[in-house]
Amino acid sequence: MKLKNANKILIIRLSSLGDILLTTPITRAIKTAFPKIQIDFLVKDKYSDVYKYNPMINKLFLYKSESVVGFILELKKNNYDFVIDLHNNFRSREIIRKLKLSVVKYKKHNLKKFLFVKFKLNLLKALKSIPERYAECIPKITLDEYGLDLFIPHSIKPKLNEKEKYIGICPGSRHFSKRYPKEYFIELSKMLIQTGYKIVLFGGKDDMMLCNEISNEIQSAINLSNEDDLLLTAADMKHCKAIICNDSGLMHTATATKTPVAVFYGSTVREFGFFPYNSENIIFENNSISCRPCSHIGLNKCPKKHFKCMKELTPKRIFNDLENFIKCYE
Repeated sequence: MKLKNANKILIIRLSSLGDILLTTPITRAIKTAFPKIQIDFLVKDKYSDVYKYNPMINKLFLYKSESVVGFILELKKNNYDFVIDLHNNFRSREIIRKLKLSVVKYKKHNLKKFLFVKFKLNLLKALKSIPERYAECIPKITLDEYGLDLFIPHSIKPKLNEKEKYIGICPGSRHFSKRYPKEYFIELSKMLIQTGYKIVLFGGKDDMMLCNEISNEIQSAINLSNEDDLLLTAADMKHCKAIICNDSGLMHTATATKTPVAVFYGSTVREFGFFPYNSENIIFENNSISCRPCSHIGLNKCPKKHFKCMKELTPKRIFNDLENFIKCYE
């Protein structure tokens, strides 16, 4: 596989939000090195906003499980030189099999992750980010230092303004074991309000109930959770002094807006590669317990039933470091 000889390529990453945002540096690197190359991208409709306005992409294809045959026929018409599979699961492999094209695949290091989770054998100490791991599968491509991309059109009008001292709170995450406790977010928000900040709550469709519950406890909070309007969320994040979040897709969204992020890590660890990429950040994690990591994607409950990875990161314990971090970027 030689990019310099290619005219058209297809990149596949179907989900999820954070993973797709983390593909943007490699897409940019390919386009920068080979400006004439045509890059198409295949993604699930739910996450299409990540690339909707990205100028590096020629055409965006939307994966829909109920119409696979249709878009496979459409993809075949493009005569791609090869496919870059940054998902490497059974769906992406099935698509490639039907296209009958040469492919380069992202190596997931599943065995190393398994050994780390089950036996605490850490073979991922090199601490490479996911974009760096994506880039490893493509010879002679060098990443720049810019970070993640998320292009927001001028038609998106944020609800916040630049004059206020906003701190964004993203309390949600798909899995329980990756969520900082709701009561801690409430306590932390009240502490930040006392020091002169205004709290803004961000979340998608699955986070709306949680954001509403926090908003009910903090009457002054601005609740901007919505029906998965990624670009509007990102536009408002740009007006925040910092975003406080979990290891989640909205963490990577905030990173893509170049807003400083403060992140809580519970059941997961940075070695899996999903840490804020090339951005200003502070990470809070409990390294005093031996049961981390208990999962590389998150769980719906704590296997040990104590949830110390998050519960011992009390607001009082982390507030001074958090406040000092925020003040650096006012």
